Amino acid sequence: MDSNSPNPTPPPTSKGRRWLQRLGWAGFMFFLIKGLVWLAVFYGLGRMVGLD
Repeated sequence: MDSNSPNPTPPPTSKGRRWLQRLGWAGFMFFLIKGLVWLAVFYGLGRMVGLD
């Protein structure tokens, strides 16, 4: 394929990078917030049972 073609193939990317690009920022923020919520839940449970 020459460089003047209308749809050049994109450079190869790693599998993880392609997954993140498909996921997008909305997915990233969802999982970040979900993880932080779980950390808060376990922290609160630990305080409730006296594991200060």
